Amino acid sequence: MEKTGKIYGINGPVIYIKGKTDFIMGEMVYVSEERLVGEVISLTTKMTTIQVYEDTMGLKPGDMVYGTNQALFVTLAPGILHNIFDGIERPLKSIAEDSNSVYINRGISVDALDKNKKWDTTMQVKVGDTVFPGTVIAHVPETKSIIHKVMVPPGTVGVVSEIKEDGAYTIDEEIVVLTLDDGTKKSLTMTQIWPIRVPRPVNARQSVTKPLVTGQRILDTLFPIAKGGTACVPGGFGTGKTMTQHQIAKWSDADIIVYIGCGERGNEMTQVLEDFSKLPDPKTGNTLMDRTTLIANTSNMPVAAREASIYTGITLAEYYRDMGYHVAIMADSTSRWAEALRELSGRLEEMPAEEGFPAYMASKLSAFYERAGYFENLNGTEGSVSIIGAVSPQGGDFSEPVTQNTKRFVRCFWGLDKSLAYARHFPAIHWLTSYSEYAGDLTKWYEDYVGEDFVKCRNKILAILNTESNLQEIVKLIGQDVLPDDQKLTLEIAKVIRLGFLQQNAFHKDDTCVPLKKQLKMMQIILYLYEKCKELIGMNMPMSILKSEDIFERIIAIKYDVPNDKLKMFADYKIAIDNFYNKIMETNA
Repeated sequence: MEKTGKIYGINGPVIYIKGKTDFIMGEMVYVSEERLVGEVISLTTKMTTIQVYEDTMGLKPGDMVYGTNQALFVTLAPGILHNIFDGIERPLKSIAEDSNSVYINRGISVDALDKNKKWDTTMQVKVGDTVFPGTVIAHVPETKSIIHKVMVPPGTVGVVSEIKEDGAYTIDEEIVVLTLDDGTKKSLTMTQIWPIRVPRPVNARQSVTKPLVTGQRILDTLFPIAKGGTACVPGGFGTGKTMTQHQIAKWSDADIIVYIGCGERGNEMTQVLEDFSKLPDPKTGNTLMDRTTLIANTSNMPVAAREASIYTGITLAEYYRDMGYHVAIMADSTSRWAEALRELSGRLEEMPAEEGFPAYMASKLSAFYERAGYFENLNGTEGSVSIIGAVSPQGGDFSEPVTQNTKRFVRCFWGLDKSLAYARHFPAIHWLTSYSEYAGDLTKWYEDYVGEDFVKCRNKILAILNTESNLQEIVKLIGQDVLPDDQKLTLEIAKVIRLGFLQQNAFHKDDTCVPLKKQLKMMQIILYLYEKCKELIGMNMPMSILKSEDIFERIIAIKYDVPNDKLKMFADYKIAIDNFYNKIMETNA
């Protein structure tokens, strides 16, 4: 029997049904004859409250609401990658073709994934095999870069009694038949259905010991994030949040990227689509879109779907994690998601907390970031979900509630600074306000796979930058000329670190993404220059003489002058520093 109700009241994206209904909490519903998608968010004996994920303009009291007996879900099958969806997994390209319009028509019903396309399928099990949740039953080349592993759904255990031959099948065609413990038969297709607000099950959460290598020096060296880790990128307008996420999405060593545009400008999502379709993937040589999926809920789309979009994105990420892939999520931005919560909370007449945000915002944020991690999957493979969330505090004020609550639940904080951005220093991540709690967890990996000196060099670089910050306070008061030469040297080396190491050019073929081996070599050369200059200062050589040579400028230019695949050239720079040292000694003997 179909469950129905009649609209009693409408308040923006929130509608009310008066009286007791048979709907259940979290149930997906269809609203009016246009079949707008909604979700039950509150139930009492007197009132049922539903948030609608589409524009409610034109609805009126008396319109019918139809139940579905299932929670808001996503469809999981081949076809997710190289695709762009809205906040509730409706494919925007298919919608554009069906509606013949640049706008999404209300109530449009489009399959989340193409049900007519046939996928080349290679079976991985045989008749008589006992399969468990997560067992891979077939391989499908979803794109040129990614093999989609069709798995047994969670909660299903049985013996393979029938199996199709290798060939081309749609996502809804039966490919395997299981005999369950009670003797009943169960057909398996390539498709799984999963509620977006429920984390997918795993065997165990593991400790994080491997970094997500991004190719960005300030991130990889000073403030690393682990695979399965969480990070936030807070910053005011124009400081480079989106571009930082773009760089990580392009160059990180994650297998799959899920990019969630949550309430951001449509032109930014267009840029992602255009760039990722043209850029070659450094891992495979194919286009970046071959391992990327986009969730686009831009600022002109319904606000309620914005709230659902991050759950849609992370459910897709968990699905690929279950296959044994390492997935990175770019959530841009969680501030817009929090604003959607605030608007819906206001319409529900809930008691507001700080700055009008709902009191449960912190718990919602924590539940989202908790779904990140490095896991042992049900099928015994290892996979991870890393979450990098942009935060857009109004006026760049990091003390506002979204930034402060996000800091409680992430272990990596990349604070963007508007003064750096306005000075054209990118990435504009400030080394004094940023931190990473993963540095200690990743020490052994860096020492084993990059070099024993990596962590020591990192600590020395940070120490020099912190010392420079203290000296700058003195310089502002009395000027640099009165400082002793050893402190002048610290300021000069800090300048070399800032311009030659921390600043990075996204449009330079070698500097846009830098391997860890080169990052270590750059630190070693900078610190070698520092030690040699300290020796000269200790022999009473004035800083003015040291600066008369061009050695500092040459070291700054290393990032451009040494190609990423010619690290042997660093030996020439060590010789150049030795020659500089000897020349100063001879000239002033």
